[in-house]
Amino acid sequence: MNYILYAVPLFFLLIGIELLADRWRGVRTYNLADALNSLSAGVLSTTSDLLTKVVGLLAYTYAWQQWALFELSASDMWVWIAAFVFYDFCYYWLHRLGHERNILWAAHSVHHQSEEYNLTTALRQTSTGFLLAWIFYLPMALVGVPPLVFFTVGALNLLYQFWVHTKHIGKLGWFEWLFITPSNHRVHHAQNPLYMDRNYGGVFILWDRLFGTFQDELEEEPVVFGVTTPLASWNPLWANLQFYAVLWQDAVRAESWWDKLRIWFMRTGWRPADVDARYPRAKPDLSRFVKFAVPLSGARQCYAALQFVVYVAGGSYLLANGAQLSLPVLVAGWAWMAYGLYAIGAWMENRPFVLWLELARLALNLPLLWWLQAQGVLASSVPAWGVLGGYSLLTLLALVALQRQWVTPVRA
Repeated sequence: MNYILYAVPLFFLLIGIELLADRWRGVRTYNLADALNSLSAGVLSTTSDLLTKVVGLLAYTYAWQQWALFELSASDMWVWIAAFVFYDFCYYWLHRLGHERNILWAAHSVHHQSEEYNLTTALRQTSTGFLLAWIFYLPMALVGVPPLVFFTVGALNLLYQFWVHTKHIGKLGWFEWLFITPSNHRVHHAQNPLYMDRNYGGVFILWDRLFGTFQDELEEEPVVFGVTTPLASWNPLWANLQFYAVLWQDAVRAESWWDKLRIWFMRTGWRPADVDARYPRAKPDLSRFVKFAVPLSGARQCYAALQFVVYVAGGSYLLANGAQLSLPVLVAGWAWMAYGLYAIGAWMENRPFVLWLELARLALNLPLLWWLQAQGVLASSVPAWGVLGGYSLLTLLALVALQRQWVTPVRA
């Protein structure tokens, strides 16, 4: 069962409730562009997962079949409970090393790039974590945890983490001693030196208390969210590539071949001495911290939000039907999603070429629909073309209206 798919309506319901809480309490924890960027990263991640999850699935299943030391049954409740705890233990070490090693931080940093903290931040997930994350869960296969149990408790662990990404819930008393909560997870998303690289558990805070990585949230030290190498973009593709590009650039600049290789596996922030000397990086000054923002009119924000709804629907369709779709269709679906989400990000950044991106996006929808019908994915019917035609016409009219808004001079 795809628990994430069934949880999507609940996610958006809770996001709506959080927005109402913002209004009721007279605070602002949302920025539309930031929220859409987080959601775009999440949609891209779930779409990418349809193509990449086979890596972890095959690795785990093979290890379980070939090397399991015990035969554990999925019919025993104690196996599920033990697996749930064991999974979080493995997650702790993946998460911790995801902050402590360059190559792992390159994947995980996506989740931390938002400079806001709300429930959309929870959905901001990496698309490249599949490369190495599976290694950390192999101990579960070796002790004999069945794949069904492993993947189910993994989904439940991820679902638990959603609710802790909010500023509206304070400290929860004794609960703080055992479990990850909004308070101790806010610490985890901070770029304050006091808070950085703390509170790694997914469900249980016990691992952090046991291994010396716990930090309480302090009233005298307000959390500043984000990363010390700011993304400064609403592009979900660049969000996934940014830190890889940083590492690659330093690797190319390094004179030593040993440094070119080891930079990927060194502690986060490590740089070759010669590169650091020639290309020093300024330390962030949180007293002067300013959130990334691009001025955007209300009409243009509305356009971006409505276009994003189309890609949420497309991503939900792919997530619901991924098991029945062929590889070429999944690849085409991923490319359609990636291009569309990139275009929305460029729109929110006011890029000068975005109008051409939008026109190309609309034009590409026509051959894509024809190809999907030829593949038997969508039934050949007049309504499908009518829906696409109506959507394209309305989008073109909106673009014309917004284009006039851009070029019309503002009179005093």
